[in-house]
Amino acid sequence: MKRTIRTAVLTVGALIASLGLPAGAAQADTATPRVDLRVLVVSDGGPSTDAIAAELDAAGTPYTEIDLTRSQRPVIDAGFLADTVDGRPRAKYQAVVLPNDNPFPAASTEMAALAAYERTYAVPQVDAYTYARPEAGLQYPVYGGYSGSVDGVRASVTTAGRAGPFGYLDGAVPFEDNDAAVGESYAYLSNPVAGADFTSYVDAPIPGRATRGSLVGEYRHDGRRELVVTFVYNQYQQQFRLLARGIVEWMTGGVHLGASRNYFAVHVDDVFAADDRWNTALNCTPGDVDCTDPDVTADPIRMTPADVDHAVAWQRQHGFTLDFAYNGAGSVDHREDNNGADPLADELIADRNAFRWINHTYTHAFLGCVQDTSVVPWKCATNADGSTRWVSRDEIADEIAANRAWGQRAGLPLEHDELVTGEHSGMKVLPQQPADNPNLALALDDTDIAWLGSDNSREPGQRSVGPATTVPRHPMNVFYNAGRAAEQTDEYNWIYTSRAQGGSGICEDNPATTTCLAAPLDPATGYTGHIVPLETRIALGHVLSNDPKPHFIHQSNLAEDRIAYPVLSGVLDGYAALFADDTPVLNPRTSEIGIELGRRAAWGTALRSGQVTAHRIGDTVTVEAPAGLAVTATLPGGSTLDGTAFGAPYAGGVSGWTPAAGTPLTLTLPSAPAAPAPAADAPAAPVTAPAPDTRVPAGVTDPVGPSAQG
Repeated sequence: MKRTIRTAVLTVGALIASLGLPAGAAQADTATPRVDLRVLVVSDGGPSTDAIAAELDAAGTPYTEIDLTRSQRPVIDAGFLADTVDGRPRAKYQAVVLPNDNPFPAASTEMAALAAYERTYAVPQVDAYTYARPEAGLQYPVYGGYSGSVDGVRASVTTAGRAGPFGYLDGAVPFEDNDAAVGESYAYLSNPVAGADFTSYVDAPIPGRATRGSLVGEYRHDGRRELVVTFVYNQYQQQFRLLARGIVEWMTGGVHLGASRNYFAVHVDDVFAADDRWNTALNCTPGDVDCTDPDVTADPIRMTPADVDHAVAWQRQHGFTLDFAYNGAGSVDHREDNNGADPLADELIADRNAFRWINHTYTHAFLGCVQDTSVVPWKCATNADGSTRWVSRDEIADEIAANRAWGQRAGLPLEHDELVTGEHSGMKVLPQQPADNPNLALALDDTDIAWLGSDNSREPGQRSVGPATTVPRHPMNVFYNAGRAAEQTDEYNWIYTSRAQGGSGICEDNPATTTCLAAPLDPATGYTGHIVPLETRIALGHVLSNDPKPHFIHQSNLAEDRIAYPVLSGVLDGYAALFADDTPVLNPRTSEIGIELGRRAAWGTALRSGQVTAHRIGDTVTVEAPAGLAVTATLPGGSTLDGTAFGAPYAGGVSGWTPAAGTPLTLTLPSAPAAPAPAADAPAAPVTAPAPDTRVPAGVTDPVGPSAQG
C-alpha cells in the first residue's frame, strides 16, 4: 500500500507561521530556516535509546549522542540546539530522541529548551520508552489498560500506521517469546486521555478486555509532536527490528542521510563434491584428524539430480536464487569412479542458468600453511629453520584457475573475480595460523580475484587480501557433515550439551556460548522443534538488521532429508508474512555485497571524521562530501538529483548511492502539503499517578554457534 510521508520540516509558509514571522517576510529567503540532517539522541544508557542509535549507525544516518549519566556532558540549551548561519536561522538537529517523554528533573531548563526548539523548528521527538501517562497523551494503565509482560503477543499496525510511517509492514508485529523462563518484553497498553490529539500506530489487545491499547503512537500537543513508545526493547529483538525503520522515517519525515534495506543471500558450498558424514557412534567426522574412524570414504553425502530439480522448484516458488560455490574436481573424480557417468553434474549443468556460481577452488584444498596432522589439533608444519611451511603461490593459483577453466567448459555463468576458498583457507585461522598465507595475496593477483569470501564468525569486518576485498559470510548451524535431520540433531547434542550428558563440554569451557542446551534434544523432533526455529530466527534477525552479508550452508544440506530448506523457507516465508510488497527482501550476489559493504565503510569513516554535512531548506536538500565518496540518502518518492530521479523505490520511499564530485549535491524533494496544526491541549481529569514499573527485561542477544566448516 502506498503511504503518505509527513515531512519533519514544514513547508515555507507553515514554518514562517510557526516562527511568528509576518507573511511579508517570505520574500526574504533567509527567513526559511535551515535544518541540518542530523539526529540528537539523548541517552540514559538504557537499551531503547541504544537500539535507536544502533539503527542510525547501521543505516549511516548521522547523529549526536548526549549521555545523561556523564557529569561532563554538554548542557542542552538554546545555543546547543540552534544558531544562525549566513543570516538564516539554523536548527542543528532534524529530530530528537529521548529515553522517555521527559528524562530531566522537574522544572528542567534543558527540557524547556528542547520543547521551545521543537516548537520553533517543527522538530519531532521520539520517546524511546515511556510510561503511559497523561503527560504522554495516554491514560494511566490502571484505568482500563495493562502493564506487564507482552512475551508472545501479536501486535498490529493500525490503519493510521499503515497509511503513515509503518506502511512497509503488512500489519502483524509479533513479539518474541524465546524462553518461557525469561521475561523478554514489558509494555504499557493504554488508550488516549479524553480530548488528547493522539493517533495510535501500533497496538495490541489489552488482556482481559475487548479493547486494544497503544504501543506506538503520535501525540500532538503544545505545538509539538512526540512518538510515544510504551514497550521496552533492545536492538536485537524482532519487534524492534520490524518497527525501527518506521521510527526513523517518522522522526525524519522520510528525509535523511543513510539507507536501510533487507537482504538475504545464501551460498551453498562444495557443489559437485561430496561431504563426509558425521559418525553418530564416534561423535566425529571421518577424515578429520581427531576422528578414529578408519574408513574416511564411508557413505559420503552428495546431491542427486532429484535434489537439483527440488532446488530449482524451491527457487521458483520463493523468487530466490541460490549461489552455488563449486569444486569441479568433485565431478571429475565421480566420472572416473563411475565409467564416465555423473548424472548430478549433467543435471546441474543443464540447469546452470537457474543458479549463480562462485569459484570454490578445484579440489577444495587447504590453502594456508602445510598442515601437520600427526597431532591433534593439527599444527602448521615448519621448515628446518623453524619458519612456517606455506602452500605455494603456484598451487593456490592452479586451484583457482583450474576450477575457473572447468566452469567455463561447463558453460557456468561465472563472475570470474569472485572466490571462496575451501574452509576459507589461506586466510588466518586461530589458533594454529595467526596470519594469512603470504602467497595467497600473490595468487589472487595472478588470477584477478577481487572478492574473497571470509567467515564472519572469525572476521566480521571487511578487509583487503592483496588485490581482493573480503566478503564476510554468516555460518549457519546447519552442519556440512549432515544430510539427515537425525545426524544434525546428534551432532548438535554432542556440541552443545555437557560432558555429563555425553556432550563435548564446549558450554562448560565457554559459558558465553549462546546455543547451549539444558538437555539433549529428542533425535526425532529436535531438529524441527528446536534447531530450525532458532536458526530461522538468527538468520531473519540478520535480514531485518540491514545486513547484506551472505549466509552459507553446504550441498549436503540440499541432499537426502534436505535439511536446509525448512530454515531457508522459514526466513523467506516469515519475511513475506511481515512486509508489504513494496519492501522486498533483496538477494544480491557476492560482488554486489562487497561493493555495498565497501561503500558503507567509507561512508561511516567520512561521517565519523566530520567530512559530510547535509541540510534542508524548504524542499531542497544540500549535501557536501569529499570528491569520490559515494553518498547515501533516503527521500520521498519523486525526489530528484539535478533534475533526474534519485535512487530506487523501497519501503514507500527512494534510496540509493550517488558519487560526490567535490561540489555540493542538490536534491529536490517533491512538494508536500503542510502538516496539520496540532490540536490544543485537552485538560486531563485529575488522577493519582501510580508508580511506574521501570524494569528492563532480559531480551535477547544475537546467538552465533561455532563456525561451520566451509
